[in-house]
Amino acid sequence: MDPTTDNAGTTGDPRDARASLEALRTEIAKAVVGQDSAVTGLVVALLCRGHVLLEGVPGVAKTLLVRALAASLELDTKRVQFTPDLMPSDITGSLVYDARSTEFSFQPGPVFTHLLLADEINRTPPKTQSALLEAMEERQVTVDGTPRPLPDPFLVAATQNPVEYEGTYPLPEAQLDRFLLKLTVPLPERQDEIDVLRRHAAGFNPRDLHAAGVRPVADAAALESARDAVAKTSVSPEIAAYVVDICRATRDSPSLTLGASPRGATALLSTARAWAWLTGRDYVTPDDVKALALPTLRHRVQLRPEAEMEGVTADSVITSILAHVPVPR
Repeated sequence: MDPTTDNAGTTGDPRDARASLEALRTEIAKAVVGQDSAVTGLVVALLCRGHVLLEGVPGVAKTLLVRALAASLELDTKRVQFTPDLMPSDITGSLVYDARSTEFSFQPGPVFTHLLLADEINRTPPKTQSALLEAMEERQVTVDGTPRPLPDPFLVAATQNPVEYEGTYPLPEAQLDRFLLKLTVPLPERQDEIDVLRRHAAGFNPRDLHAAGVRPVADAAALESARDAVAKTSVSPEIAAYVVDICRATRDSPSLTLGASPRGATALLSTARAWAWLTGRDYVTPDDVKALALPTLRHRVQLRPEAEMEGVTADSVITSILAHVPVPR
């Protein structure tokens, strides 16, 4: 089967599913240059039924990255621009009175989709941010006491700007912990930036991904097959203990006031399994754990103010921990 066709992955064969997801990464690259790590992170989140927080300065293609992912999938997608006046019902939906039937009916909000792009999520107040908590964790929305299940698959891809703080509301730890991965979207390398300009000079329009050649290459069936295969990826007791030791080391670090919780350890094990499967193995190695440790844990730890003043970062602390925790043989 050609993995670039519209029905890729529908046979349920894990090999076809892996080919579809590899094609997904190639398809996104038609629109986004030089962000391979972020693309891989989004694919891992899809496999793990997780959510992603994308952080980067303006103009590094955060929104374009998510839009390209949506265009590469045969899934429903919606976008919400988070603003200070956004209300919870603008996301979840609300009861609407029908004068003809004299009854209230539920009008679903944009959260009822497969892929929700929450653009500039830190620009809306905590009350509205919290409207996503139930959706992200329970995959349902409760309105007027009635729980309403969300579609499957369901992924929230949120963006935020790390350098502009005026008019923003930092995400609380409880909400940050709901994100499986926090992906940093850096400024492109010089050659990548030259390639971006060449594409624009040749007529690339980021608002028209279809014209750029981005086509659906994976669907819900491919994702389900891939998720089943990831769930069968074996984890030895030594690898499980290695994950636990890394997370426990964050709790003992003198540079941190908050370390990774058991949920963080579970998340790291899940992302390592997904990465192992993507790379063609049916077992997890210590290198798989190391590869996903930073994006999985960086938002689950909190620096001490004095460490932050000295230029210490969450990434540097986790990197140091990875260098010191004994690796199983």
